[in-house]
Amino acid sequence: MDYNDERYYQEENIDIKKFLFKILANWYWFAISLFVALTVAYLVNRYSEPVYSVSSTIIVKGDQKSRVGAERFLEGMEIVQTMNTLQDEIAILSSYKMTNMTLNRLKDFEISYVLVGRRGIKEAKLYNRSPFEVVYDTTHLQMRGYKVFIHLIDDKRYRLQINESMGVDQVMNYGEPFINDRFSFVIRLRDPENFSLAQWSSRKFYFVINDLTVLTNYYRGKLSIVENDKKGSVLTLTTTGYVAQQEVDYLNMLTRVYIERGLDDKNKMAVNTIEFIDHQLTEVVDSLRQVERTLQNFRRTNKIIDISKEGSSVFEQLEMLQNEKALLNMQMKYYDHVLSYIEEKKDFRDIIAPSVMGISDPIFTGLINRMIGLYTERSALAYSAQEFNPSLRILEQQIADGRQTLLENVGNMIKAARITQADFDDRMSEVEKEINKLPVTERELIGIQRKFEVNNNIYTYLLQKRAEAGIAKASNIEDSKVLDEARIENAHKIRPKSSLNYTVALVLGLMIPILVILLFDFFNNRIMDKKDIEENTRIPVIGSIGHNKTDSDIPVLIKPKSSIAESFRALRTNIQFMLAEPHKKVIAVSSTISGEGKTFVAMNLATIVATSNRKTLLVGIDMRKPKLHRDLNVPNDIGLSTYLIRQNSIDELVIHTEIEHLDVVTSGPVPPNPAELLETDRMEEFIETMKQRYDYIILDSPPVAIVTDAILLTKYADTTLFVVRHNYSHKNVLVFLDEIYKKQDIKNVCLLINDIKLPGYYGYGYGYGYGYGYGYGYTYSYGYGNEYYGEEEQAERGIIGRIFDFLHRKK
Repeated sequence: MDYNDERYYQEENIDIKKFLFKILANWYWFAISLFVALTVAYLVNRYSEPVYSVSSTIIVKGDQKSRVGAERFLEGMEIVQTMNTLQDEIAILSSYKMTNMTLNRLKDFEISYVLVGRRGIKEAKLYNRSPFEVVYDTTHLQMRGYKVFIHLIDDKRYRLQINESMGVDQVMNYGEPFINDRFSFVIRLRDPENFSLAQWSSRKFYFVINDLTVLTNYYRGKLSIVENDKKGSVLTLTTTGYVAQQEVDYLNMLTRVYIERGLDDKNKMAVNTIEFIDHQLTEVVDSLRQVERTLQNFRRTNKIIDISKEGSSVFEQLEMLQNEKALLNMQMKYYDHVLSYIEEKKDFRDIIAPSVMGISDPIFTGLINRMIGLYTERSALAYSAQEFNPSLRILEQQIADGRQTLLENVGNMIKAARITQADFDDRMSEVEKEINKLPVTERELIGIQRKFEVNNNIYTYLLQKRAEAGIAKASNIEDSKVLDEARIENAHKIRPKSSLNYTVALVLGLMIPILVILLFDFFNNRIMDKKDIEENTRIPVIGSIGHNKTDSDIPVLIKPKSSIAESFRALRTNIQFMLAEPHKKVIAVSSTISGEGKTFVAMNLATIVATSNRKTLLVGIDMRKPKLHRDLNVPNDIGLSTYLIRQNSIDELVIHTEIEHLDVVTSGPVPPNPAELLETDRMEEFIETMKQRYDYIILDSPPVAIVTDAILLTKYADTTLFVVRHNYSHKNVLVFLDEIYKKQDIKNVCLLINDIKLPGYYGYGYGYGYGYGYGYGYTYSYGYGNEYYGEEEQAERGIIGRIFDFLHRKK
């Protein structure tokens, strides 16, 4: 035989039919796995608290191309309208500060109320739907995040329990205060008139006074903000929670606080401008009233209604200079106002616009504008950046540099203003010289009227600017708007997803057994099917023996119509084909290791041959570990070993059994040198003598992988049956036997598969031809191919067996 035949090396591929048979054979594991998986899915769906998702949508105006706010009415206000990017707004919305401000305005979030199920497994968050409410003393220490249990008794009383170190367990009345060193609160019914215990599945509750910091971080973590359109400015805010109404309230309050914050930022300049003007007006009003009284008294006393034409001309010059000087003085105060911002490192977003005070210097206005932009950028970045963020540190350095540059510019502006102020003083001195030429009474009237006109003009100017700032504040509108607010009817449950959980359970329930079968098959090194044999040896398979379900070691004798008896009959027929010549009578039965069933095969084969009216001799050759005499319940004090050492004759060895035509020769007492005894002439003489007396001689040989005795016997055997046991013998056994077969050390070698357990075994029991190595064309199928069933097999066949029958017929 050519061992380089390409048929000997077969590609590894997946045997779908084999895999299907294994699945059907282990159907109960699939049933158990599915039951467990579906049970777990049911428990998850039954006892998991539902989680809901709610969303709202807002539009953020990043650019300000169509402004209708403060800058439309108050020149210079446009410098605060810096452009915020969409990412900045997302950072602001998800910031700790914004979340904290939102939660501070949601009083129902301060305490969490939970309903505990009857079995203590399932819990349900109640939000503001609990039958009672907790009012705690804000001046007293409250233990945050600690469970306080409430057991409702009736509409008058409840049972209070605080476990662990406190050990509080007492019955209290509603409205009765509870005070200790860690708590101070009062339990009240929300709706005493409509209170009913019947509406609650359980009477056990607990509440937790929340820690605002922990709660803030919790809501920050679960808020999701997504841009609807990358080119637009629409944001979708989504959050999840156990109570849909609670999440709706949170989202709506968050958007409200965010929009109000944006509007407050826009109104800061107008508010600061009004405050500054109000402060100036207070001083001017006092001066104006005083001068007005003085002017009235002077005219009444001196009976002068108006000044002369010459005096009017001089007065107009002086009034013009006084007004310009007064405006310059107000600008000087504004410079001092800017200096205070620089020195105290105030937020420049609150500063008054220079144009409000009549300052139109482009460099100074540009510096103020740049500082406002830097502070605005820092505010947006501070919402999400850490203290040592590189971008934030760079921005801080830019602010420091801008502050220094602005400080130098303000210093120069003050110097220029003082020079202008000195020029005004000189010009006013020249005009006053002209006034001194007028009569004393008229000169005094001009002085008083001059003060009145200056204060009146300043007062009028400030009132105009205040009105403009008020209009600007009133006309400001929100940059962001809510497109779709969160609604309870739009909330949807995201967990548990009952159908998905059952689907996952179904998939896992099927996949886990499949994976276990695949892993077991991958790591299993035992002979499981015909493919294992075909891949490891070219020794032909002469037959297969099913599992012995009886208590007897010779089932072919007590159940001659069983399937195992039929398999031995098929084995007998195949051996007859192999030993067709009259002089070939000796059959050696061996195995590689102990426990593969060679003695069992030898006894039943000898029995089945003897029942065909052929004189058969069963010889126990295993003199190292004899077993045959125990299985047949015959003496072993005289046997082959005593014959080989010439203590007994051949006739003394033979034991006649109750089975007609079957005789037995046991191995006898265990000798110290069995291998040497088998090589003597006495052994050859024994075989030749017995061949003259019997039609078949069956040798129960020792295992070939353990001792060399079996190899020594091959020269006497006309055919050798190596027994391998299904799901017991290792694949390495086949490699070992194949080496022997290739060396041709043993004649007429063939394999016999023993102890096949169907339907777990695939291949040999389903129309597999055992005589393929010899071309005899005989095929035997264990219990199926020839439609022969033993009585016990027919009784045991159920739905799984019928499925195998159907698949076999389709083959």
